[in-house]
Amino acid sequence: MIQVAFVICLLPLNQAALPLVINTWHFKDATIAAWSALQKGGSVLDAVETGCAQCELEQCDGSVGFGGSPDEQGETTLDAMIMNGDTMEVGAVGDLRRVKNAVAVARAVMEYTEHTFIVGESASIFAENMGFKSEDLSTNKSMTIFSQWLQDNCQPNYRKDVFPDPSKSCGPYKPKAKGLWRPKHQKEKIDPSAHDTIGMVVIGEKGQVAAATSTNGANHKIPGRVGDSPVAGAGAYADSTAGGAAATGDGDIMMRFLPSFLAVDLMRSGTEPSVACKTAISRIKKHYPNFFGAVICANTTGGYGAACNKVPGFIQFTFMVSNPQTKQPQLQKVDCF
Repeated sequence: MIQVAFVICLLPLNQAALPLVINTWHFKDATIAAWSALQKGGSVLDAVETGCAQCELEQCDGSVGFGGSPDEQGETTLDAMIMNGDTMEVGAVGDLRRVKNAVAVARAVMEYTEHTFIVGESASIFAENMGFKSEDLSTNKSMTIFSQWLQDNCQPNYRKDVFPDPSKSCGPYKPKAKGLWRPKHQKEKIDPSAHDTIGMVVIGEKGQVAAATSTNGANHKIPGRVGDSPVAGAGAYADSTAGGAAATGDGDIMMRFLPSFLAVDLMRSGTEPSVACKTAISRIKKHYPNFFGAVICANTTGGYGAACNKVPGFIQFTFMVSNPQTKQPQLQKVDCF
């Protein structure tokens, strides 16, 4: 039996030891599940899948798995991906409905098709045909969130340049006449809980790398929206010649810069993980100084780090690490810049 204690500490972000599990946020049970899978002889792919699946089961922060982040129609849909850093294979699903174990469906895409990414109702049908159970992803909690949102005149939402005024009322919406002025990069008050994702990187004893993500997306999103989480290079990336990275935050902005790919590519050239993460965040910050987001990075020798953008309400980022030096899964923190 693996004895686990939850320890909050501040450690240097360059400890090098393998194997390694690193994941976003304080999702310690996910770290424990992934580490346990490794200790039982599972592959790095088994470990990242198991870790993310644990978050799906626990509905981490209401932002992963079923019963959270209802869209404009009150439906919860899921995004997930998994990547094999040895073969560079990727499996991903977006706008998945009726199936709770999204990361496992993503792995099924990778292992049983020649495709990379399947979305929407077709992804759900694929999952059902592959033997996954079909069930309602809504809960009393998600329906309450949706009902309250309607009562608040559908605030906040992700509409712009439409009428009726999306800041005051619900749709259906139609586009405004072109040419009307609007503030650039208009942004609502930052709510980290509206964008949480479990992003995980696992590196084996011999430097094998795998990465995975799972999320139920942005709260009150427009139906059909797919964020950065299932996009290879955006939500996560793995390359066994360099390392792995995963991102969390405002996916609609972050996916435009492929921060996970950039971080891994920088580590390939010898950049330390913490610096690679910071550079990836800086690229986004140059264009969107007020975006909410963070990146975790780990290289094939076991070094790791993280970085986040400092904005009101988000000045420090937490992530989990487990390796032979930590002895047990530990919560670590990094100040945003």
